[in-house]
Amino acid sequence: MALVAIGLYMVSTKRNLMKIVIGIEILATGVNLSFISMAYIRTAGFTDALAHAIVVTAIVLDGVLVGVALALTLVVFRKFNTLDVDKLRSLRW
Repeated sequence: MALVAIGLYMVSTKRNLMKIVIGIEILATGVNLSFISMAYIRTAGFTDALAHAIVVTAIVLDGVLVGVALALTLVVFRKFNTLDVDKLRSLRW
């Protein structure tokens, strides 16, 4: 639960686009860990293979998400020379 809280804090309060991407990744990791721990508690000592399969799929999708987000962050930095979200919001595309 602590990783989810840290991720939400970073996404909601940070102004740097790179820190927001890192916060999203921390949030996704926290959700995956919570999902695995709940699957372990449900079966009382045994691990559920379905939960592991879902988390592995989520990890792959998180990797794709981070790759696309970093690529977009790089394009934004090259075009506008800033990663500050407040300055980017004031720009008109």
